[in-house]
Amino acid sequence: MTEQQTPPQMKRLTIGLNAAIVAVIENEPHILTVPHNGPKQADGTNDDTLPFGPFDPLSHRTLEQGLRGWVQEQTRLQLGYVEQLYTFGDRGRHAAEEDPGADHVVSVGYLALTRGQTAEIEGARWSPWYQYFPWEDWREGKPPIIDKVLIPHLREWAAQTQGKSAEEYERGRRIDRLRLCFGVDGVQWDEEKVLERYELLYSAGLVLEAWRDGRPHAKKPGDISPPLGKPMQFDHRRILATAMGRVRAKLKYRPVIFELMPDTFTLFELQQMTEALLGLHVHKQNFRRLVEKAGLVEGTGRITTRTGGRPAEQFRFRREIVNERPAPGLRLAPSRSRVNNQV
Repeated sequence: MTEQQTPPQMKRLTIGLNAAIVAVIENEPHILTVPHNGPKQADGTNDDTLPFGPFDPLSHRTLEQGLRGWVQEQTRLQLGYVEQLYTFGDRGRHAAEEDPGADHVVSVGYLALTRGQTAEIEGARWSPWYQYFPWEDWREGKPPIIDKVLIPHLREWAAQTQGKSAEEYERGRRIDRLRLCFGVDGVQWDEEKVLERYELLYSAGLVLEAWRDGRPHAKKPGDISPPLGKPMQFDHRRILATAMGRVRAKLKYRPVIFELMPDTFTLFELQQMTEALLGLHVHKQNFRRLVEKAGLVEGTGRITTRTGGRPAEQFRFRREIVNERPAPGLRLAPSRSRVNNQV
């Protein structure tokens, strides 16, 4: 190496542990968020943050132990059901990496489900997850933000290439992504593609995280009204999108919904929980037939009036189903067979 040559600067690697902790409170899915001392917005507030912390191999025997430790330290919540989601290592999608001397962060995302005992948490709050992704809640029909704001901006972005062959190919690829992600031009909406939709909006520079991360041609704050969901610190909205898609998919082949339900419940309460997580209206009679056919629940012999209507039978999760069938989920029909957003 000559005197004129300078060795490349080496970045250290930090493993970050991030938890998307989900609870359903009053028929609305929530995630647990914690304060963060990052850059503030114009109104003096901070973007929300998932509970997170670095993995310390001297203190944590496993990644999951490290995650549980950080969550308990930051929120006083002891996690129950936990599963690893994905590892995010993209360069430049962590705000701290704007500093040339900062470590490169590899984020390991986890999904955790809890029954939302708000008295158990400290230094944190429950935040509705649809405030981060308002286009994902179809329970009252197609959200107006899709046709009024999202699709026009995405079509404009998709058409921004010129006449060169490579750019024409990219334009076609953009249009295909738009169709598959947002169910336009005759393609059906797929509720599981939460991450793909967020990634498309990020690629198009339409979410504030893209502007914050310095992506070319990203829209500035105020360019889009209303803003496309509430932003989060670092890669945390991306991690939350992954968690939402995972929950929606697993409802169909694993009994994860009962990690969120009380010990006893009515079939109507189970339906409301399912609708809240899927962001879709579920046809009542079809849903009940699916639940009965799947053998997921059993009656308790007790009646309740807490739903506010007629007396209803209480049920509980039949745990034996886990050993009886390899995929004991709700077996909801796939999106392509839905008509008018009903199962």
